[in-house]
Amino acid sequence: MSNPAIAGIPLVLGGNVFGWTADQDTSFAVLDAFYEAGGRMVDTADVYSAWVPGHQGGESETVLGEWLASRGVRKEMRVHTKTGMLAPGGGDPALFAPKRIADSLQMSLDRLQTDYLDLYYAHRDYEELPAADIVGAFGSATKDKVRSLGASNFSAARLTEGLAAAKAAGSMSFTALQNEYNLVSREKYGADLQALCTTNGIAMFPFYGIANGFLTGKYRTEADFGKSVRGGRMKELIVTGAPMLAAMDQIAADTGASLAQIALAWLAVQPGIGAPIASATKVEQVKDLCGMASLTLSPEQLSSLDSAGLN
Repeated sequence: MSNPAIAGIPLVLGGNVFGWTADQDTSFAVLDAFYEAGGRMVDTADVYSAWVPGHQGGESETVLGEWLASRGVRKEMRVHTKTGMLAPGGGDPALFAPKRIADSLQMSLDRLQTDYLDLYYAHRDYEELPAADIVGAFGSATKDKVRSLGASNFSAARLTEGLAAAKAAGSMSFTALQNEYNLVSREKYGADLQALCTTNGIAMFPFYGIANGFLTGKYRTEADFGKSVRGGRMKELIVTGAPMLAAMDQIAADTGASLAQIALAWLAVQPGIGAPIASATKVEQVKDLCGMASLTLSPEQLSSLDSAGLN
């Protein structure tokens, strides 16, 4: 059965930059380029970008909603958003009270200028809450306003509990997962989660698909850290990820593809993947990212990337 959260080329445009490192005009240009390239899925969250001084969250949804309304393309797009997290990365189990979820959902719908969501995520897990309570709260609070439910930052054990609880109650269940997963960070979507997703038809939408830009090849030495606001996160990766960049460089030389396209094309063929998520702040970046849809890696190239990830 097809997942209503999936459409267009196998790429989700990350909206975390909208209203943050991309102002409204820039965000509109990025979204226009994505749409023109065949992109139809956009991911955001109610907490984006509460970590910025003077912001309170909802900025990304507001920009996306303005774009959807101004372009008249809501029915063509698959809009994904999330709730349940406090910046920076914190949270409170009370965020998953049914009334709070219902209120947050309505605020997201208002900002997005729509009356439904294609995919609504529990942005993080609260292991102190029974999984049945989380599933039940989302199911009751989102009725008739959400087409699919997703879990983000959940382990295999907790996702299994949630699926079982939904089945037992006959309630709306998780049909999507959003965890970190890329060529240099694979532990949060290991073999257990891959098997769970493929067995149950759950679409995995991995975030940090290009590892905060590391897998574009932009950060190779400490001198490169100043190239973006995310540069400081690269210190460990420039050492541990060097073998991966070397393997990607060889594939790039053989195919003419960019490193970002290689990273996303590898993700797209992994078990259970619905589509990887990647963000962009320039039109040129969007065009590059969307080029992954026309790149097919050979078995030998896939093997070289798999092997480099073991170093």
